[in-house]
Amino acid sequence: MSHTQKWTKMLTITQFYQLLTLFSIIGLVVFITLFFIKAGYGMFRTSRWGISVSNKIGWILMESPVFFIMIWLWLNSHLSYDSVPFLFFMLFEIHYFQRSFIFPLLMKGKSRMPVSILLMGIVFNLLNGYIQGAWLFHLAPSSLYTRSYLFTPSCWVGLFIFLCGMACNWHSDHVIRHLRKPGDTRHYLPQKGLYKWVTCGNYFGELVEWFGFAIMTASPAAWVFLWWTFANLAPRAYKIRQKYCEEFGAEAVGKRKCLIPYIF
Repeated sequence: MSHTQKWTKMLTITQFYQLLTLFSIIGLVVFITLFFIKAGYGMFRTSRWGISVSNKIGWILMESPVFFIMIWLWLNSHLSYDSVPFLFFMLFEIHYFQRSFIFPLLMKGKSRMPVSILLMGIVFNLLNGYIQGAWLFHLAPSSLYTRSYLFTPSCWVGLFIFLCGMACNWHSDHVIRHLRKPGDTRHYLPQKGLYKWVTCGNYFGELVEWFGFAIMTASPAAWVFLWWTFANLAPRAYKIRQKYCEEFGAEAVGKRKCLIPYIF
């Protein structure tokens, strides 16, 4: 048994579910807290958040741990090249390769990220990477991810939703990147794509993406990740919509919701 297998086997399935429960409760605390505190990155960064680093460096350091820990857990599993876990592994890694190494390099401007936000992001990503990989490659029932799983409706529906969410997320990021001309530091109200219906189209795309992943994998850890994604993004999307209303006026923002079209 490899070192990684010993590490994951230290948790019984009961202990794993207890960890997921604790993680979910912490997510609830974060969800409530973020309605009162504006996480100090992006348009909400202020000097009171302390020492900061380049936004590009910050994103790479913050997001890449989950990319590498998932590789580690996958390589040290006896399921490494089984078709179903490999599919889930590749989809997860495609998202985080783009988020860790491509998205930051495409950023424009000279924004900065507080080190405190960076460190919190690293802790979350390490823990999230562990629970996702531990379930998919070490703790899931041996009868779950057989080749026949590829032919279940949930797998195909989840895959379709995941890919749609990824496309929406990437396109929405593209829209935001091209709002400003070189040297411009002003804020603009995005209008294209999903931004016709929500003020945070990129967040909606990511939420859809992980909703699809949870359906596709039937993983309890993936559902907890979906909850954390909502808990983190929903309050921020709400604050962003408020800021847009303050800067551009409620009439300009119109009936667009902050995160989920027609709902929230």
